[in-house]
Amino acid sequence: MTSSDFLSFLKSISTKPLHVLDASIPKSQYITLDLSESNSELQQIDVSSSSKFSIYINSYLKDHNASVAYGGYKEIRNIYSRSDHFDVDATSKRNIHLGLDLWCAAKTQIFAPLDGKVHSFKNNDNYGDYGPTIILEHNISKVTFFTLYGHLSLESITNLKKGDVFKCGEKLATLGDASVNGDYPPHLHFQIIRDMQYYLGDYPGVCAKQDLEFYIENCPNPSVLFEMG
Repeated sequence: MTSSDFLSFLKSISTKPLHVLDASIPKSQYITLDLSESNSELQQIDVSSSSKFSIYINSYLKDHNASVAYGGYKEIRNIYSRSDHFDVDATSKRNIHLGLDLWCAAKTQIFAPLDGKVHSFKNNDNYGDYGPTIILEHNISKVTFFTLYGHLSLESITNLKKGDVFKCGEKLATLGDASVNGDYPPHLHFQIIRDMQYYLGDYPGVCAKQDLEFYIENCPNPSVLFEMG
């Protein structure tokens, strides 16, 4: 299946927008957020400090009377320079974001947007990493693909088992805080993955420029499921 065919397939799954947060949150409570290297405001923030970064995110939400800030697919970000976890080699770093981020309060409930089963899970506890992560496997109309949920609470994976089934709309997890989520302001990293390759409980959510063509083919824009820009 070509990448354009796969995108068309994703769009055909549901006639209504799917939800990974509480469906009762109105669209008016969502606001786009630019965390790219071109955001001059962000250049004034010490993003190596999760507390200072959180002040920026919380102020942004308050200023826009919003509950959720979202965005980030294919965004070139400087925020990853704080951690050598994103080094590729001496001359290149991973700094292009491959998922959709949803910035909201810690303990926010996360729901399965589609029927699926647990492919794998893991606490990716490197500085700047996902923290607790769940990957669901979906098989819809004989098409298999995966969704990744990063920056969760430790409780989200405590009693989880491989193969556990989650129905669309069923509570899957809750968001973690900076003490467990890789040291970020609370947010969900949501990513669609066509081929998991050899990964278990983890998959790159940020890539280097030289690898972008492969990753955008394997990880299409997640917004297609939620009718977000």
